[in-house]
Parts: sequence; C-alpha cells; structure tokens
Amino acid sequence: MLWQRNFWIVTVLIIEVFGANFYIVEAKPHRILLDTDVDTDDFFALLYLLKLNRSEFELEAVTINTNAWTDAGHAVNQLYDILYMMDRDDIAIGVGGEGGILEDGTMLPNVGGYLPIIEQGMTTAGGCRYRQAIPVGLGGRLDIDTNYGLRKAFLPQGSRKYSPLRQPTAQQVMIEKISAGPITVFVIGAHTNFAIFLMNNPHLKKNVEHIYVMGGGVRSKNPTGCCPKNASTSCQPRQCGDAGNLFTDYNSNPYAEFNIFGDPFAAYQVFHSGIPVTLVPLDATNTIPITEEFFKAFEESQGTYEAEYCFRSLKMARDTWFDDQFYTSYFMWDSFTSGVTVSIMSNLHKNNGENEFAEMEYMNITVVTSNKPYGISDGSNPLFDGLKVPKFKLKKGGVHSGHVQTGLRDPFCFVENGKGKCKDGYTEEVTGPDAVRVLVATKAKANKDVGSKLDREFFISFLDVLNRPEHSGRFNLMTEFPYYREVLHKPDFKNKKLGKPVVFDMDMSTGDFLALFYLLKVPVEVLNLKAILVTPTGWANAATIDIIYDLLHMMGRDDIPVGLGDVFAMNQSDKVFPPVGDCKYAKAIPHGSGGFLDSDTLYGLARDLPRSPRRYTAENSVKFGAPRNTDHPELRQPLALEIWNSTLKTLDPGSKITLLTNGPLTSLAKIITETKTASLIQNVYIVGGHISRSSLDKGNVFTIPSNKYAEFNMFLDPFAAKTVFESGLNITLIPLGTQRKVSLFAETLERLQLTRRTPEVQFAKRLLFRLYTLRQTHHRYSHMDTFLGEILGAIFLAGDHPNLKPTLQEMPIKVIAEGVESRDGQILIDKKQGKLVKILKNVDPMACYDLFADRLDDEKQSAVLGSYDEQRIMWNTPPNKT
Repeated sequence: MLWQRNFWIVTVLIIEVFGANFYIVEAKPHRILLDTDVDTDDFFALLYLLKLNRSEFELEAVTINTNAWTDAGHAVNQLYDILYMMDRDDIAIGVGGEGGILEDGTMLPNVGGYLPIIEQGMTTAGGCRYRQAIPVGLGGRLDIDTNYGLRKAFLPQGSRKYSPLRQPTAQQVMIEKISAGPITVFVIGAHTNFAIFLMNNPHLKKNVEHIYVMGGGVRSKNPTGCCPKNASTSCQPRQCGDAGNLFTDYNSNPYAEFNIFGDPFAAYQVFHSGIPVTLVPLDATNTIPITEEFFKAFEESQGTYEAEYCFRSLKMARDTWFDDQFYTSYFMWDSFTSGVTVSIMSNLHKNNGENEFAEMEYMNITVVTSNKPYGISDGSNPLFDGLKVPKFKLKKGGVHSGHVQTGLRDPFCFVENGKGKCKDGYTEEVTGPDAVRVLVATKAKANKDVGSKLDREFFISFLDVLNRPEHSGRFNLMTEFPYYREVLHKPDFKNKKLGKPVVFDMDMSTGDFLALFYLLKVPVEVLNLKAILVTPTGWANAATIDIIYDLLHMMGRDDIPVGLGDVFAMNQSDKVFPPVGDCKYAKAIPHGSGGFLDSDTLYGLARDLPRSPRRYTAENSVKFGAPRNTDHPELRQPLALEIWNSTLKTLDPGSKITLLTNGPLTSLAKIITETKTASLIQNVYIVGGHISRSSLDKGNVFTIPSNKYAEFNMFLDPFAAKTVFESGLNITLIPLGTQRKVSLFAETLERLQLTRRTPEVQFAKRLLFRLYTLRQTHHRYSHMDTFLGEILGAIFLAGDHPNLKPTLQEMPIKVIAEGVESRDGQILIDKKQGKLVKILKNVDPMACYDLFADRLDDEKQSAVLGSYDEQRIMWNTPPNKT
C-alpha cells in the first residue's frame, strides 16, 4: 500500500547562475489530533494510527469528548494506560475544563465539553438532552468505562494519570497543537470540543488542513432491525431503512447517528467552519459489518498486545450483545474511518479523495440542529427562548430557531402510527445557502482478492497493521512484571466471636471511602462488615466500583462481597427501554472538577491503591437472564439485591442486619419494595437529609439554586427517600447540620499528623490534604467539607458513644417527592403525616476527629498491601523472597 512505504523524500531542483545544485528536503509527517469519546471502536482506531509509520503520520494529541459514551475520569486513565503500553507517553491528552458560556454567548477559556453547547452555562452540571440516548449501565457507559472489565485486567499502569487542576484541558491541548502549525483533525465522537475551539479561536482555523469525521448518515439505510424475508406477521421492523442508528430513540428520531446527535449544534459549527471536511458516515460503515469470517480471522491474528486487547474487547462486545444479530449489527465505525483517512492523506496527489478502502462522492449537506417550523418559541430551544438577542447572535427565524428535541420521549417528535419526525443531528443532503460541499465515503470497497473469506479490503489492512512488530506494545499488566501473580486476601475469623452484622450502602463519594476505611478498622468483634452495596445514583459513576475492590484488597478484605445497584433513581429509567433514562436529579452533580471527574478517580489518588484481582466485569450468565454465557460467567458482577439476599442467608438464627447508607436511598428502597426482607433489618443509619431551622439554614444542593433546603442524598433520589422513611424501619438520621459540625479539615489533618502512619492513615491524610488544598485553590471545590462530614455515620454506628457524647431526638418527618425540582428532597417536620425518626442532633467534634485518627492508626486490622508501588515491588520479587 502506498501509505506503508518507507520514509520518503522530496527532491528540489534549484537552478543557479553557475550551475545546478540538488537539495534533499525531508518531508514532514502529517500531524494529527484525534478527538474521541473512547468507545471500544475508538481505541481500535487509536491503536491503528499508533502503528503507522511515524515519518508519515504523527499522532501528537488526543482530546476526549466527555458527553457521549464514556465518563471523563475513566476515559482519561484508560488512554494513559494504552499509551503507556504502546510506549507513547509523549502524546498529549486533554480532557475537560471549567470554563463556561455566558448568557450572551460569550465563551470563556477552557469550556470542558461536558455538556452540549446549547446546554452549557457557567458550571459543568447540567442535563442530558442528547446523552440520555446512551445506555448508562450494562451495554452502555459502565461497560465502555471499564472496557467490559478488560481495562484493569489487561492494561499496564504507567506514571501518567489524571490529577485535579493539573490535567491539561481539551482546549489547552487543541490550542497548543493547532497553534504549532498545519495539522489534521480527526473527530470520532461528538463535536463539542472542536466546535468550541473553532468558535473561540477563529484565527487558528488556517492551521487546520482538513477535518475527518466519523458520524452521521446521509443516504444510509439502516440494515439492523429488519424482518427476514420469511418472517412471521408478528415481526415488527425497528430501525430497518432508517438514516440513523439511535437504537434507543428511533421512535422519535430515525435520522440521527450517535456522534452527531451528541451535539448537533457543535457538529453544525464544524461542518460550516470553512475548513475542508471528509465524512465517513453510516452510508459507508453500514457496508463493513464485523462478519463471522473476520471475527475468526482476528481470533487467529493476535500477534501483538494491541491486537490481543482489541480482539478481547470485540469478543466481549459480541458475547454480551443483547440479541443474536451481532454480526449484522456491529460495524467497523471509527477503525474503518482511520483507515480511510490515512489512505486519502497518502494519496493527496489524486482527485476526489481516492483511497484503498472506500468509494467517495462529493455531496452538499448540512447538520440539522432544530426542527421546522422555524421561529417558534416553545421552551425547547435555549439559544432563542426568552432571549431578546439570540445566543451567539444567531438569526431569528433561521435554521437553528425551531424546536430542539428535548429528550427520548419528546412528544413533539412522535407521529401516530409512524416513525418519529425529529431530525436533530441528521446530516441531511440539501441545496441552497445552508449546504456545505463535503467529501463523503459511500461504501466500503470489496477485497481485491475475490477468493478471500474477508470480503472487505480494510479487513486485511486492519489485521496487518495491528499485528506488525513495528511500534507494537511493550507488555501488558501480566508480562510487565517477572513475578506477576493475583492473590486474594481473606482473613480467618474462625476463632473470633463476630460483632453485629453490618451492610454498608455507598454512592462512592470521597467521604464514603473514608467511612469505609473506618468500618474496616473497627474490631470485627464489634462490627462485622458483611457486604457493600453500591448505589451509583450519586457522586460517582458505576465503573468506580473498581476503587472499592482495590481498597478492600489493600485492607486484606477480599472476602467482602460488593453488589452493584441500579444506575437510575426511582422513576427515572425509561419505561420503553429501561437501559436509558432521564437525569432529572443526577444533573445536579458536576461532571468536571469537584464532581464525577474527581469522584471517579478519587481525586487522582485511586491509582495509588493496589490493584485487586476482583474488578467489575461484563462476564454474564444465562442463569441471570443474559442471552448467553460468556467465557467466565462465574466472574459476573453481582447486583445489589443478589448480594443482599445472599448476605441474609449467612446470618445466625435470630440475627438481623444493621444498615449504614451514605448516599441516595435507591438500593434500600428497592430492598423494601422488591423483597420481603425488611423484617430482617435491625437498624438503619442514614447519612443525609437536612432539617432546616430557619430561612438562613440552607441545604447543600448548590447546583440547583431554586432548591434551597434539600441535601444531596435526598435530592438525588427523593422518591426512594420517601419510600424508606415511610417504611416503618428503625431509622437514625445523621443530617447535614450535624455533619457540618465535624467537617473542619484543619482539625482533622492536625489530629492525623500525630498518628503512626499505617498505610490507611497515610492514604486518608493524602486524600484529605488534597481536598483541603483544592478547596482553598479553586471555587469548584468549595463544597469539599460535605465529604468530610460523611464519616460521622460510620463513627456513630461503631458505638464509641461515651467519647462522642451524642444527642438524639425523635421527630416526625417526611420527605418531599413531588417531581418538583425546587422542593424535591426537602425534609419537613410534620406531626400529622410524618414518621418518627431518631435524629442525631449533636456530637463532640474533637472527639470525632480523635476517634477517626485513632481508629485508622490502630495497627490491628491494618492494610496488608499499602500501595500500588508496594505491589509493583512484590511483582518484581520472587514469591519465596517476599
């Protein structure tokens, strides 16, 4: 292939007066910036690019699109690990940013791209108008964040990692690399990052030579969801023939493709930027599905670590596919795009984008950002509604001024007995002033070898490139160390009389991990932590469950089971297609600094924990409702209710469970409503809620200004909270007001300084000092004291009451859950309708700090493996010498 040739030269002939001199001028490689949402096929594309001859193609930077298929904290660290494996720590990675957009459309520096442009305000908290089309749990962001569990099982871990306020932002990286000179930009996710760059830096457009885009559908006819020729009359076609591929939203929008739908207005800015655009849409990718023959060939072609990682990822995608149509439904989207683009770039001397892998055609298209009739004001369009001057000085009555799809079940989009009519994100072929001439890939080229079982030319290239020995990965996690081994640490409590059985329900906020350390340090004769339930409707995404496994491994408690709860708050999952849903309450959590980005990485410190052999995995079993068994169904991640029920079976006769909840009450409400086991709950300690004493006594939901008196744990799932408080359980509430009394960083850190430095004390100290420093440094971290106060529930539950001097009072309370944002989650004292609950009103703050420090400093039940660095030493040492 032409682009695979060796380093090439350009000969320049300069004729001078006294003769001819020949000069050899080395041609510079094509500089590339890749903007990606780090979906499975995205890192196929990334690895394909990394394998190319660097004298021709130099990938200089990767920026992460954070409002689509992955969450920022998980995506950035996976990229760091991939690049470490490939010995490419020189490649810059940019993610996020804390800049905002003013009401008049003025863009501040470093807008993070966590929200589509039309939704972006001055914070990183916000709704999910487009993103709600992407599943959150299984088959969606959970599986992509973890790469089906393969990420931590396979990839080595280098020194680069996300760190708060030190991580380069997406805009910083784009500005730096594009300012340096001519560059080509690949966009294989939503267009938010690059659109923001173009809108904020028009003077740098001249340096962008070309934009290559994977996304959209122009003349495409979706081949999935079609009824077979001999199908029964009961077969109902789903997406058959649609231009788009929104399998979660085809009833309202059959025209859009995921990447463009993620931010249609941003895509419009990119296509209309004046920079040449080449599009690889569904038209072409629909013609290169992963065939059974290609899958088998790939299985036999795993000669490098990167090829193995890609194949194992593809296999998990196949094995966990929701139906039996994988080979007709999974396509080479981004990887095919990478092949087409570099082939075009290698043949720039030819016309019309001629390349080895795809047929090309020029078309006049635009990106639909709103629906006709234009010029209406129905509350759906933030660019116009309620504004005297439209945002970004857009034209009144123009193409952006119509109805903007508000969500999956937008009534405007539905047609009685027909397909949906919304076209948001449609790359539509048009004429007139809004049309842009774009080079479009229309079809994947057939294999030149007609006798080959691999029927597409790109199949050959993909397997060849990934398996080349040049520029290949150095090692994976297992082969990086000469004595790598996986050991589970399970204590022997046979000769001990165990204390009260406890289940800890956590949403994986920073305070929850500090509380978990404390619970693990309480003598097992006093408190027997039997299980952990994870409620991912709070401060962290579901994939963060791996940090729990790592912390338990550090503390020698690999015996404690961990169950994963629902990813949606009560009444928030979609009734038609439950894997997707709304974010009416979850939108209150910032996506960036001080929010999900930091929680998902434990403020950059999670990777300092030793790596547990246990981790989330998408492995599944027919026994639990999966369409098929994967290779290792025994490794399946158990659900919260499964762990709850199995824990109850281990109780001694007459024993009951004590529950501590440190997050939204989603999991506990499900236990109450879907099992008949509430009678086996002795006590419930709830950390959360706010009982306001005056108009000045505000709650802490700082991202929802209209709701002044709610606390986050109640607000994030108010209907679950209402269910729990009306259940009749014996509840003790540790409210926000009491938590605030024990949330002073200086005092806590001062007390920790006096300790003897057990590994858990060291880690807690580093974590708290980081929160304290961030709180003093940047306004996005002003709420850090909220997390420190969350340790109080664990301390109170442990029973150290004489020192703590607690004051309790019974009160009749009720939780407001009406579906009204400004009131939901608030707690009222109601003598007529309220349920009696014990309220922890007061404690001795200094005693709390002392108890926390002393408990973590106790050498009993201390860490068995202090850090990842210690683990690396162990893996470099023969077993008989450790």
